[in-house]
Amino acid sequence: MIEEIYKADSNRYESGMQYRRSGRSGILLSELSLGFWHNFGETAPLERSKEIMRFAFDHGITSFDLANNYGPGYGTAEETFGFVYDKSFRPYRDEMFVASKAGYDMWPGPYGNWGSRKYLMASIDQSLKRTKLDYFDVFYSHRYDPETPLEETLQALVDIVRMGKALYVGISRWPVEASSFAFDYLKRHDTPCLLFQDRLNMIDRRVEEDGTLDNVRENGSGFIAFSPLAQGILTARYLHGIPSDSRAMQQRFLKSSQISDDLVSKVSALNDIADGRGQTLAQMALSWVLAHEGVTSVIVGCSSTAQLADSMKAVESKTFSDEELRRIETISAQIKL
Repeated sequence: MIEEIYKADSNRYESGMQYRRSGRSGILLSELSLGFWHNFGETAPLERSKEIMRFAFDHGITSFDLANNYGPGYGTAEETFGFVYDKSFRPYRDEMFVASKAGYDMWPGPYGNWGSRKYLMASIDQSLKRTKLDYFDVFYSHRYDPETPLEETLQALVDIVRMGKALYVGISRWPVEASSFAFDYLKRHDTPCLLFQDRLNMIDRRVEEDGTLDNVRENGSGFIAFSPLAQGILTARYLHGIPSDSRAMQQRFLKSSQISDDLVSKVSALNDIADGRGQTLAQMALSWVLAHEGVTSVIVGCSSTAQLADSMKAVESKTFSDEELRRIETISAQIKL
């Protein structure tokens, strides 16, 4: 059976998705980015992945977030992207903003991890091959390497752009002092940092508290947030028990022991605020991140188009009253994981 040729929805840019400038650059990103961390690896049905990617693009999502070790297993999320891209998205490449990263363990031995020039150069070549792309729109150092000289990691990023393998560079989860060094180094080498990626949600507000968000904004970089739903805690998923197919039940990045009665009580209180706003808790959690000055985009994961459609509604209501923010802060400050 010959597969029907994909034709993107002609109204994709009138679907309600909105776009934000990344720092002081010329780049606009969709407020929601489709993340490939867990749901697009070798265990995910390929037809479902294709359906989600097409749905995202048809509804104005232009930003796609990958990494070399996303799966499970390593590399398979990029392979899934590459297969769907090759069959569906090649005519739309110039409308897509595709990111990948390297920095975590990828292959055995001393050259398959962290931030050396050898690892980053090998990683981007492998990632381009898996995704079937000629270049990435942005390529990140996925994490700070305390052993490799910062100049080596950063110069590799600069050279990746000069070689045409990426248009922009970014850094992810670097501490403030090292980030400041990186912003300055990249700027002096005519390759300014386009995006800084880190975790931000109503429970984990470290980047607000340690000055990361302010530092990113002051240096003209955009901020892209991951884990906005705190591994599913900031949804209604655990309000009535622990589902058998949930991350907590499977002990996958979240332990069932963390879903305590006290946690459920506090999440339920947050859910009441969301109800009062006419939102689901997940939508409010995304809106809360988008309400932060300097946030360019929020990365959402999903295992169905229905989940993604629910998340997309977050862009419709990003304004919070002072009272709502006060109540959210009071409740979330009491949640300890």
